[in-house]
Amino acid sequence: MDKEERAFYERLEGKGVSRRDFMKFCTFLTATMGLSSSFVPKVAEVFAQPAQRPPVIWLHLGECTGCSEALIRSMYPWIDQLVLDVLDVAYHETIMAAAGHQAEEALHNAVEKYKGKFICVVEGAIATKFNGGYGKVGGKSFLQIAKDICPKAAGVICIGQCSSYGNIQAAKPNPGGYKGVGEALGIKTVNIAGCPPNPINFVGTVVNYLLMGKLPALDDLGRPLFAYGQTIHDNCPRRGHFENQEFVTEFGSEEAALGYCLYKVGCRGPETYNNCPIAKFNDGASWPVQAGHPCIGCSQPDFWDKFTPFYQEL
Repeated sequence: MDKEERAFYERLEGKGVSRRDFMKFCTFLTATMGLSSSFVPKVAEVFAQPAQRPPVIWLHLGECTGCSEALIRSMYPWIDQLVLDVLDVAYHETIMAAAGHQAEEALHNAVEKYKGKFICVVEGAIATKFNGGYGKVGGKSFLQIAKDICPKAAGVICIGQCSSYGNIQAAKPNPGGYKGVGEALGIKTVNIAGCPPNPINFVGTVVNYLLMGKLPALDDLGRPLFAYGQTIHDNCPRRGHFENQEFVTEFGSEEAALGYCLYKVGCRGPETYNNCPIAKFNDGASWPVQAGHPCIGCSQPDFWDKFTPFYQEL
């Protein structure tokens, strides 16, 4: 173990995380990414000895900052670990000290310094009507900012449903003409869909980039296949009870068994692609359906228009 790696594990221990716990996290992350167990040491090395921290410029457009909040409150890597040891976040309005003109200068300098090399992470939808007048930062519309910065990046990662597909801002009648980044700019993006998405899916995407030198394989909606390759229903534990004939017999009828499955009360799990039943939230503690709430399909495009009214069977 070299000096840099030893210092890394000492920092972990200072936060009450043992090397064993860290390796368990790496094992979970590796499985989430769809990689074999042989990659676990390599994934651990990405955190312990990052060869080169990729510069990141994180834009906040039409959003609620819930995606940043979800990431900040993830157990591991903590935001300071992600910022200081894995990523070089050159601009992020929520966690940076700079404000006003100082922040705008930091953004401009970072874009010029890392042009063609930085990862642009976008949180929030883009208003396109009225010259983008529905949303502005520093006197520039979201549309102007995105058109200026995104094409200069090595790759664009949309974190959350807003930047991926527009989310509730784009729901009918959508007076601001809100759209996801890819649609608004006509560019290819990696979409970490969800409202908010699971932080593990963002971390997995970043680790894939550091490990393989490229962004992960995507589905036809731009979502990483490792996280969005199957439906909620495919992996839902409640589904197993419903399809288990013994369980149906125990309840006396198929209708009674459906009382356990949430489809009849509007669960959109069969139509929604995400890994929520596997990754869960809050350090794997639970997820909406486990807590008794039907899936509302928040990682599917236009779910506000297509899946409402919620709590009714489609």
